[in-house]
Amino acid sequence: MQIKAEEISQIIKDQIGEYETSIDLNETGTVISVGDGIARVYGVQNCMAMELLEFPGGIMGLALNLEEDNVGCAVLGSVTKIKEGDLVKRTGKIAEVPVGPEMEGRVVDGIGFPIDGQGAINAKLSSKIEVLAPGVIARKGVHEPCYTGAKAVDAMTPVGRGQRELVIGDRQIGKTALCVDAIIAQKHTDVHCIYVAVGQKKSTVALIVEALRKHGAMEYTTVVAACASDPAPMQYIAPFAGTSMGEYFRDNGQHALIVYDDLSKQAVAYRELSLLLRRPPGREAYPGDIFFNHSRLLERSSKVSDELGAGSLTALPIIETQAGDVSAFIPTNVISITDGQVYLEPNLFFSGVRPAINVGLSVSRVGGAAQVKAMKQVAGTLRLDLAQYRELAAFAAFGSDLDAKTQAQLTRGERLVEILKQPQYAPLTMEKQVTILYAGANGYLDKLPIDTMRDYEDEMFSYIESNDASIFADLKEQEEFTDAIKEKLNKALDAFGETFKATKGLK
Repeated sequence: MQIKAEEISQIIKDQIGEYETSIDLNETGTVISVGDGIARVYGVQNCMAMELLEFPGGIMGLALNLEEDNVGCAVLGSVTKIKEGDLVKRTGKIAEVPVGPEMEGRVVDGIGFPIDGQGAINAKLSSKIEVLAPGVIARKGVHEPCYTGAKAVDAMTPVGRGQRELVIGDRQIGKTALCVDAIIAQKHTDVHCIYVAVGQKKSTVALIVEALRKHGAMEYTTVVAACASDPAPMQYIAPFAGTSMGEYFRDNGQHALIVYDDLSKQAVAYRELSLLLRRPPGREAYPGDIFFNHSRLLERSSKVSDELGAGSLTALPIIETQAGDVSAFIPTNVISITDGQVYLEPNLFFSGVRPAINVGLSVSRVGGAAQVKAMKQVAGTLRLDLAQYRELAAFAAFGSDLDAKTQAQLTRGERLVEILKQPQYAPLTMEKQVTILYAGANGYLDKLPIDTMRDYEDEMFSYIESNDASIFADLKEQEEFTDAIKEKLNKALDAFGETFKATKGLK
C-alpha cells in the first residue's frame, strides 16, 4: 500500500490542528538563535524597547531590536547556558539600576550588581537606565565652579557644575589620572562622584579603586565597572547606568560628578552589538546612531533650575585618540556634544610637563561663567603668557642674541610652565592654586632657579599655613584678591622669599 504525499501533509495538518498550545506568544517566546552575546527570540509580541527578558537560569536579556518576526536581545551574562528552543519570559520592566546613597563606596557592574565582595546593596530606590534629559526650561546656566584640583585646568579651562568637559588624548598620557584627581579634589565638598570604567582591565580598575580608598575618596564615590572581559552589552549599558546613579543626586538638589573612562571603548562595544544585531553601518564602520548614543548620554549632565532643586550633574567624558587624530569620527562626535575639551599632548607628557595639557587646543566654552574672581585675576593673562612663551622658545632655539625684554618673557614663561606641573593624587584647593599662580604672575619666582619651583611651592604653602593662615581663609571666603588680601599676601611672599633663598643658599 502506497501513501501519497498529499495524505501525509493532511495527517500532519490534522495533528497540528488538534494540538493545543498553552504558550502565550504575547508574553513568552522561544530562542531561535544565540551567540556572541546576542539572542534572537520568536514571540514576546508585547515586548517593549529596552525591556528586560528572562532566560532560563535567571539570566537577563535587554530587548534592543523589535523586528516583525523576532526580537534582537543583548544577553546580560553568559550565553553558554542559553540554547536554541529555550523559553523566554517578559518581565514587564524597562532596564533599571539601583540608585541612592547606599551605592556610595561600592564597586558594581554595568547593571548595578555588586562585584566588590562586600555583600548585597540594600538600595531603596531604582531608576531606569534610559531617561530623557532635562529640557531647556528645566535647566539653569552653569555658574558654580567644580574644581578639578589641577592648576592648568582650573585656571585656563575651568569646569562649572553641570558642565561636560571632554578629556581627550592618546593612550597612556594621563587622562585617567587627571579625572581620578578631580574625584579626590571633591573630598571636602558636597559633590558625590561616579567613576564608570568601560573596557578597562580588571587590574587597572582595582588600582584606581585602591587609590580612591587610600585618599579617602571612596566613601563618596561609586565605581561602575564593565571591564574588558565583560560582554559588549554590559560595556554599552554601564555609562547609562552610572548616569542614572548620578541623576539621583542631581534630582534631589545635590551635586554629582561623573567620569566616563572611556567612551571610545563604549563606541567599540556598541559597534559590536550593532553589527551582531544587523543594524546598518555608518561612517568608518560605526553605526550612524553612535552620535545619538553619546549625545543622549551626555545631555543628561546638566544644572537644573531652582524650582527643581538647583542640583547638578557634571561630566568628564574621556576619549582616546589614535596618534593625536582629533578629526576621527568618535572624537569629532564627542567634541561637538561637550562644552569644551582638555587636550593632552604626548610631546608635552614625554618632556615632563604633567598634566600634559596643550593650552592652545584646550578650551572651556561655558566654564568662564563659573570661575571665581580670584582665579580670573591671576589666570587672565596666563594663557596669553604661555602662548607667547612657546613662540619665543621656538624662536630662541635658533640661538640668536635676545634683548632683555624677550629674556624676561622667556624666564617668566619657563616658571609658569614649571608651576603648572603637578604630581598625581595631589589636587589643590582653589585658594592654594591662586596663591602660587599669583606668585608666578607677579614676578616672585623670576629670580629663582627653575629646579627649585617644586620646593618653593610646597614650602610656601606650609609657610603661609604656619604664619598667616588667614590669607587662605580670606581667599576661600571672599573668592577675590581684595587690596587687604594682596597686601597680606605680598608681605608673606616677600618674607618667605628671603627665608627660601637663605635655606637654599641662593643670593
